[in-house]
Amino acid sequence: MNSCPSTDQIRKTFLDFFASKDHLILPSYSLIPENDPTLLLVGAGMAPLKPYFTGERRPPHPRIATCQKCLRTPDIGQVGYTGRHATFFEMLGNFSFGDYFKEQAIIWSWEFVTEILQLSRERLWISIYREDEESFEIWSREIGIAEERIVRLGDEDNFWEIGPGPCGPCSEIYYDLGPEKGCGKPGCTLGCDCDRYLEVWNLVFTQFCREADGSLTNLKKTGIDTGAGLERLAMAMQGVTSLYEIDLISPIFKHFAALADGKKKDCTIPLRVITEHSRGITFLVADGVLPSNEGRGYVLRRLLRRAERFGRLVGMTGNFLTEAIPLVVRLMGETYPELKQKEEYIRQVVEVEEKRFQETLTLGVEILEEYTARLKQEEKQVMPGEWAFKLYDTYGFPLELTREILAEEGMMVEEDSFKRSLTAQQERAREAARADSGIAHDLSYREVADLTTLFNGYRKLKLKSKALALLVNGRRYQEINKPGTEVELLFDCTPFYAEAGGQVGDSGEVTGKDGRVLIKDTFIAPSGQIVHRGTLEAGRITEGEQLTVLVDERRREAIRRSHTATHLLHRALKDILGKQVNQAGSLVSPDQLRFDFTYFNSLSAEEMGKLEKRINDKIRENIDINISYTTLKQAEAAGAEALFGEKYDPESVRMVSIGEYSRELCGGTHVDSTGEIGLLRFLSEEGIGSGLRRIEAVTGEKAYRFTVGQTRQLQNLSEILRTPPERLEEKVQEMLRVQRQVEVANRDLKMKLTSFQVEALLSKTKEVNGVKVISEIVEADSMEHLLMFTDQIKERLDGGVVVLGAVEGGKVLLTGAVTPDLVKQGISAKEIIVAVARQVGGGGGGRPDLARAGGKNPAALPAALKRVSSLVREQRH
Repeated sequence: MNSCPSTDQIRKTFLDFFASKDHLILPSYSLIPENDPTLLLVGAGMAPLKPYFTGERRPPHPRIATCQKCLRTPDIGQVGYTGRHATFFEMLGNFSFGDYFKEQAIIWSWEFVTEILQLSRERLWISIYREDEESFEIWSREIGIAEERIVRLGDEDNFWEIGPGPCGPCSEIYYDLGPEKGCGKPGCTLGCDCDRYLEVWNLVFTQFCREADGSLTNLKKTGIDTGAGLERLAMAMQGVTSLYEIDLISPIFKHFAALADGKKKDCTIPLRVITEHSRGITFLVADGVLPSNEGRGYVLRRLLRRAERFGRLVGMTGNFLTEAIPLVVRLMGETYPELKQKEEYIRQVVEVEEKRFQETLTLGVEILEEYTARLKQEEKQVMPGEWAFKLYDTYGFPLELTREILAEEGMMVEEDSFKRSLTAQQERAREAARADSGIAHDLSYREVADLTTLFNGYRKLKLKSKALALLVNGRRYQEINKPGTEVELLFDCTPFYAEAGGQVGDSGEVTGKDGRVLIKDTFIAPSGQIVHRGTLEAGRITEGEQLTVLVDERRREAIRRSHTATHLLHRALKDILGKQVNQAGSLVSPDQLRFDFTYFNSLSAEEMGKLEKRINDKIRENIDINISYTTLKQAEAAGAEALFGEKYDPESVRMVSIGEYSRELCGGTHVDSTGEIGLLRFLSEEGIGSGLRRIEAVTGEKAYRFTVGQTRQLQNLSEILRTPPERLEEKVQEMLRVQRQVEVANRDLKMKLTSFQVEALLSKTKEVNGVKVISEIVEADSMEHLLMFTDQIKERLDGGVVVLGAVEGGKVLLTGAVTPDLVKQGISAKEIIVAVARQVGGGGGGRPDLARAGGKNPAALPAALKRVSSLVREQRH
């Protein structure tokens, strides 16, 4: 291989090498795990292949190799501070499922690294698990590695396990970047936190099972799980010392460097953070993740906001992350074509979130200003680390930015307590990651992993079927004979549709010669079988018995109507709102349908009306539904919609066509023609996240009942208002006009009454160091009413401070105002009102000339207002 290959060349060379070793090459899976509730995101090459390691599914080939896009965040705090840590990366992997083991895996890894990549053997070091003598013998005797270059490490570094289940020792290949990249400490070697020794290859030898009691037993079938970081191999091959210098990443770093403020002293760490996170952000959105406050959406939001914060530190403004997306797509789009396909959509999602965070960051500045005001009042110059951490964790404020703002005020942060809070949070994240990232599948179905179930329920709702297994709480029984027992049944074939693709599972009943089971739900086990969950109603059933399996027909028909209606809705949304609309999720049930889609604005009543009309027009056209099986390529050529995050078999997909109007890849159940839907009515439309909307609707009989209910409501209103239904809108408009007139009259009267009371308040003016001060309790029924008092007093007070309080509904209302001349002299209504609010158990904010607040303790209001004079006196100094 040439001396400085591109990262793309290294990727291809790896896959070609293992293809020559009889490995099946699979494309990268989505970052969103497929049918794996234990994982938040795919964080390792083996993650999508977990069912093959656990034995829950049979692999398509005993040898597999992949280049898997990955994203993990436990070490996010180190990104930018080292040259090797990343959240998003590509993981090269070769895997064996009961085929080759340690010797062959080690030989091939060394062959690839030294003969194919031709990395210098003098720079390579090996680590093994301290008790793994077999690996030591292979490395030292067969490969010829000197004993002093084989380092034994303990459980934490070189034994892979996540709770009960498959586990085993590791062996790693390290590339020495040289002493100049080291920490210089005595004994610096493999496993040190410094940048000198770069792990480029990790071999996991899956040979044990960790039992529930903590003991280790040997697995019947051993496995190999290799992880080789593509970016790290590129560092070694391209002769650079950080991933920010390799060919796929350095253009992004240079792009952001050109946007940074050249006057800033050290931009390296912020620029690294922004560069690294921009890649993860782009790939997450491309795979269908949207910003939110939980789950995957929170990971995306955290990356985006962390990058945005660091951009602020180096003077970046505007939507700089959005503007970098075309560059990321250009660099990675050939290998990952989904980036090109979704480029405009990715830009939209990131732009909306960037703008939203810019508003949040402004709020963080205001909170920090309140903190600094409080410190000044208490005559302190060190902010507690807990406050700084709250700013960091809740409002997205980096410690560096907090330091910078405090320094301008002659203050600093108490950083030890900040670090303690941060460490505690990181440990919680790592614990969650350890729970999420391993083979933590539900192993309840391992005992039946070798069984297969044929679904035969698209046209048939009743079958004779053989009971292959009966499970109670994960344990297999030959017979179930106690009525009321919750049981899970597996059959050789079934008409029951298992929950998938947003469609709920079927319900129904199973009967035999001696017993009956009421089926409540149907779902897919991790090993791929269809599981029927129900309750034994009477008698007994036995494994191997021929049973009659019957789907609830009326419920299935309602589900079919809902499912076909979602396809009509998806197409209608694209027709009316634009092609950028994409499905982001759905729920298809007998009671109603729910459809989530990507869009960045709320829908107007006119748009909702057009959508509902378009769908009902298509229902009345009674268009035939055609189901066909074809290749993925042919389906895409025919214009079929393929959904975000779904994994399709390239050789066989099921295409649902509604005439020429709609084509989607779908495994669900559908009506034979659109007329069977009967009617569709919308129930609601709402935003459920950044760039994400949701429509809920009903079909068929439910839609008819909904319409009848609306008609009845109109009739009732017509009787109450004594107005014909066709004139109800006009009548309500007239009532609203009268109400507005009454509100205006009330406001005018309130203003006049306030003016009379203002005279009395002005007579209570005090002078504090030459400043006129009014701080009194008044009777006001709202914040708006209290502001009337404040505004009128301020207009008539020359060089003064006004702080007024009121109690309404058991809560305190506060307003504060300072005349412009005193604002120029440094007196701030905001600082005063924050201090007063704190005494009544509340908080507030605002501007130097006008502020407002609330509180929970009315009893403390008189004493709090008495403090105003001393607050003015302090600011006057």
